Amino acid sequence: MIASNDRLKWPLSMVLVTIILVPVMAGLSEILLAAMGFIPALGQYSLSFDAWHQLIQMPGLGTSLRLTLVTGFGATAISLVMALVASCWLYDGLRGRWLRAAIVPILAAPHAAMAIGLAFLIAPSGWLARLFSPWLTGWHLPPDLAIVNDLAGLSLILGLVVKEVPFLLLVCLAALSRLSVAEHLKVAKSLGYQGADAWFKLVVPALYPLIRLPVFVVLVYSLSNVDMALILAPSTPPTLAVATMRWFYDADIQRLLPASAAAITLLVVMVLSVLVWEACVSMLGMLNRHSTQQGLRGTSWLLLQRLLVPTMLSLCLLGLLSLLVLIVWSLTWQWPYPNALPTVWSLRHWSQLLGDVLPASLAIALLTSCLASIMSIAWLQLQENAAQQGRFEWSKLTLWLIYVPLLVPQIAFLYGLKVSFLRVGINGGMGAVIWAHVLFVFPYVMLMLQGPWQAFDQRYVHVAASLSKPPWQQLWQVKIPLLLRPILLAWAVGIAVSISQYLATIMIGAGRIDTLTTEAISLASGADRRLTGMFGLLQLLIPLLAFVMAMLLPRMMYGHINQRAAP
Repeated sequence: MIASNDRLKWPLSMVLVTIILVPVMAGLSEILLAAMGFIPALGQYSLSFDAWHQLIQMPGLGTSLRLTLVTGFGATAISLVMALVASCWLYDGLRGRWLRAAIVPILAAPHAAMAIGLAFLIAPSGWLARLFSPWLTGWHLPPDLAIVNDLAGLSLILGLVVKEVPFLLLVCLAALSRLSVAEHLKVAKSLGYQGADAWFKLVVPALYPLIRLPVFVVLVYSLSNVDMALILAPSTPPTLAVATMRWFYDADIQRLLPASAAAITLLVVMVLSVLVWEACVSMLGMLNRHSTQQGLRGTSWLLLQRLLVPTMLSLCLLGLLSLLVLIVWSLTWQWPYPNALPTVWSLRHWSQLLGDVLPASLAIALLTSCLASIMSIAWLQLQENAAQQGRFEWSKLTLWLIYVPLLVPQIAFLYGLKVSFLRVGINGGMGAVIWAHVLFVFPYVMLMLQGPWQAFDQRYVHVAASLSKPPWQQLWQVKIPLLLRPILLAWAVGIAVSISQYLATIMIGAGRIDTLTTEAISLASGADRRLTGMFGLLQLLIPLLAFVMAMLLPRMMYGHINQRAAP
């Protein structure tokens, strides 16, 4: 029986890895061959460096690369520091349920929806300018200021920070449950360290290894994002990821050469950025250990906390206002500047919207998140069974392969994946788009579900086994009801991730499948803020409803069980 189970687990683990790893490797290989000049579609069958020569000659390449590095590193560093300070503030008894509830809409909002709302909020003709004009600013017309799409990329950094701080804060709070924080703080207190000083000298060094992977995910996304950069970043020249996408879709098919070289360049930049980031973290760790060994004490960390906590709360408020302005614009018919609120409200354009966009988005998100949740449960159960039987399970060794799609720039392999799909006869249909979404949803679901699954009290399963329950009943009747809330929360995260996919939809779907995100981003550069606001609002509402269901359903179905037993 055990032998047959082993034979079953090996193919199942292999299937799960294949679903994720093979498409990424196929896409990267296609892009690499194209970057080396091998593009049969263009009649080029020999390897050369023409693509790299053309890339170097592209105007604005250096500026695009600088903008990418500044916004990526800047947003990640600011987000991480704020999340660490906020986790200290929340853990130190100053926590409030209102703050935890406030970050839920920001977490649920797709990046594009947040970027659209932020642009509506901080633009020269945005809501903030309207609220303070003309009585405070004296502006009767929108000022000629480059706030959104500024050349320094500050608005993009702001948008990334507003979106990523809640995510990293949630990751930090989850990781803290796996640490003996109270013991660390007792040791720090015995050494004379207090408050934020104790937190950063003893707790953070133990916390960072547990959140390293999510930090890498944030760094990679900040360096390679397209959806937020299209809305908030400058367009002449844009970030390297946006420039690469434009070259891929240029009317001149010869631009495929520099586009492929740019995609590989972005991948190399990503690898080097991760190495530089870790080198900086190691250097800071050495300085921290040196100051601790020397017994240095001061008020710098306390001052940093006092400065950044109000800033973090302001960013949270800014994020909520960005989402609120989407609601206002979606209900607007006339809103002349500088009125603080619309002069005419209306719902008439809602009936002219949607068509097949909403059903397609819902279908893709639901199917993708359900598939990713089932795959995650299967993978985690394989690992658990192997651990209980004292066997080495190879899936534990290859667990990090699941996160490869999050650690590789999307633009670096999605176009190659599209070519690979066409080679094997997979056209840009709904199934191909769902598969592409699974590549990104599955890692996030695993990231959310792995901690609760490993923290599950196995005594409940042992009791079920003592009652002669077969393994599938132990899973279905005992473990899943007890873990229903984290499972549904992971499923809701999958919904949010799927709804937010832009590149995976337009590239793999070949532009034939319209979703809320593709429509919202295409409208963001237009003049009709009402339509843009409606699509952005729908992008927010669907994940938000999923999170509400994830929190309410377990309480309604198994509330008496989950309150006592669930981790």
